[in-house]
Amino acid sequence: MKIAFVGKGGSGKTTLSSLFIRHLATTGAPVVAIDADINQHLGAALGLDEAEAAGLPAMGDHLGLIKDHLRGTNPRIAGADKMIKTTPPGEGSRLLRVREDNPVYDACARPVELDGGAVRLMVTGPFTDADLGVACYHSKTGAVELCLNHLVDGRDEYVVVDMTAGSDSFASGMFTRFDITFLVAEPTRKGVSVYRQYKEYARDFGVTLKIVGNKVQGEEDLDFLRAEVGDDLLVTVGHSDWVRAMEKGRPPRFDLLEDANRRALRTLHTAVDATYELRDWERYTRQMVHFHLKNAHSWGNERTGADLAAQVDPGFVLGEGVAAPA
Repeated sequence: MKIAFVGKGGSGKTTLSSLFIRHLATTGAPVVAIDADINQHLGAALGLDEAEAAGLPAMGDHLGLIKDHLRGTNPRIAGADKMIKTTPPGEGSRLLRVREDNPVYDACARPVELDGGAVRLMVTGPFTDADLGVACYHSKTGAVELCLNHLVDGRDEYVVVDMTAGSDSFASGMFTRFDITFLVAEPTRKGVSVYRQYKEYARDFGVTLKIVGNKVQGEEDLDFLRAEVGDDLLVTVGHSDWVRAMEKGRPPRFDLLEDANRRALRTLHTAVDATYELRDWERYTRQMVHFHLKNAHSWGNERTGADLAAQVDPGFVLGEGVAAPA
C-alpha cells in the first residue's frame, strides 16, 4: 500500500509520517519509507543522528542507475537517457517489489532499526547550494516518481512517502501514485488552505484523501476542522510528550507513546488497509500514461530529442500479477 503524508510547512506531516512508520514497524510489516520533502527531516524523526541522516545516499545522485535498472529490456525505451520522471513501465521493464533486494535498494536505501523492527529509508537528497538558481527541486523528486511508477506492492506491504510541503506535488502526476493521502492540517485557516487546494486538484483523479487534524487542543478546534473539511476528517492528534522528547533526540520506547495517539495511528492503519479493495490497476496505469504524455508534450520530447509517446505500451497494465522479465 502506498501512503502519502502532505500538508503545509510546519503542519507536523513529517512527525506524523514518522510515527506511522514506527507503528507499522511494530507490526512486522515490510516498510519502505521515502523522504521526498525539500527539507530532509524524516531520517532525524526516525532517530538518526545528524551525521547518519547527512550520510544517507540521495536518490537523485543515482538516477542513472535507477533508470538503467527499471528500463530492463523494454524495447520501447531506446536508452536510459530517454527516460523521464513519468516514463511508464511496459513489457520488459523491471519492476520494484517491496520485499525484494535489488540494485535500486542497494544504492539508495538504508535500513533503520526501530522499536519492533526495521524499515528501508530512501531520501531524494537535500537541495544544495549548487542547485540554487540552476535546478528545480522537482528534478530531484523525479527519482521518487519514476520508482513509484514501477512499484508493485501488495496487501500488508507499505510504502510511506513524506511529500513536499503545500501543493508542490501537483507539479507532476505523483499525487495520483498513492492508495491514500493523509493531509495533516492544523485547526487554522492556513492549516486547511492546502486541503482546499488538494481537494480541488484531486477531484478528477479519484484520489482518496483523509485529513489528520494536528495540534488539536479542544472541542473548539475539533468543531473548526469538522466545519471546514467535513467527512474527510479521519482523526485528530493533540499534544504529545513522547514527540517532544523525540524532537530533543531522546525518544522513549515507542510503546510508551500516549494511548490516544496510539489509537490514532491504528485508525490510520485501518484506513490504509481498507483502500486495498478499492485498487484499480487499470485506472492507475491510465493516469500514469496521462501524465507521461502531458510531460512529454510540454518539455520531455524537446529535452530528450525523442517522441516519448512511443514509450507507452498500450497493452500493459501494472499490477500484482505482472511477472518479472526473464
